Amino acid sequence: MGITCPSGYVSADRVAYAITVLEKWGFKVKRGKTIGSEHFYFSGTDEQRLTDLQEMIDDPTIDAILMGRGGYGMSRIIDSLDFRSFIKKPKWICGFSDITVLHNHLQSVCNLPSLHSPMCGAIKPETENEEYLKTLFSALTGARLSYQTPPSPFNRSGEAEAILTGGNLSLLVHLTGSVSEVDTTGKILFIEDLGEHLYHIDRMLLHLKRAGKLDNLSALVVGGFTDMQDTERPFGQTIEEIISDKVKEYNYPVCFNFPAGHQEINYTLTLGATHTLAVNEKGAILTLSR
Repeated sequence: MGITCPSGYVSADRVAYAITVLEKWGFKVKRGKTIGSEHFYFSGTDEQRLTDLQEMIDDPTIDAILMGRGGYGMSRIIDSLDFRSFIKKPKWICGFSDITVLHNHLQSVCNLPSLHSPMCGAIKPETENEEYLKTLFSALTGARLSYQTPPSPFNRSGEAEAILTGGNLSLLVHLTGSVSEVDTTGKILFIEDLGEHLYHIDRMLLHLKRAGKLDNLSALVVGGFTDMQDTERPFGQTIEEIISDKVKEYNYPVCFNFPAGHQEINYTLTLGATHTLAVNEKGAILTLSR
């Protein structure tokens, strides 16, 4: 397994403990040069981050690449990455947040799955035995992941079987019109976000809707919308009401409060792979298909 930091800065100390846990899990870890490196906001210059990630993509001894953290920066290097060796020998790309750019690029350009998962910062002494963190190990070792969520008054019942796609809402909007644009047609769309104003969420969902990204979904899975902010003059809707309002005319199933995103409990999802989703009055079950 390789660890690299293609986006924001992360300290070497923050990655060091994660490496000890990964080694306990039985992985041999190759440390990227960008671990602990810094260039203003980033974990190195664009060229340094590009080179580090490209080397790991091309390294035939690496079967998975775990990102040090998200933040911002993947968009600055994504178009310079060469995926020819990756297509010949795919490997797991693991991370979330800004790594949404890479996840969607892989689906668009390579038609290959990747793991929306915790990153190094989540692996700490107090979390290493948490069930959600163990799902990263399960995904890497080929387990069939299945998650059950409690009922929500905002859920919409139904069933779907389709490819799971998506990630961070802000990044999905950012990618619209690019080669890395999310393809939602016939898909189960997963969305999550952090620290946004409620009106920002409303505007971003309207952008996706006007771009046709919400019209032909098989289902919608709503993850954590953490630390949402309101303006001095209240927006007037909760995050659940904002999302429900944007999809009210459609009839596909909707699952709220899925435990993934910018929150302590962040289960691993296999984006780009087929899942089944069943939503009813008892809650929802999302299962990776074989």
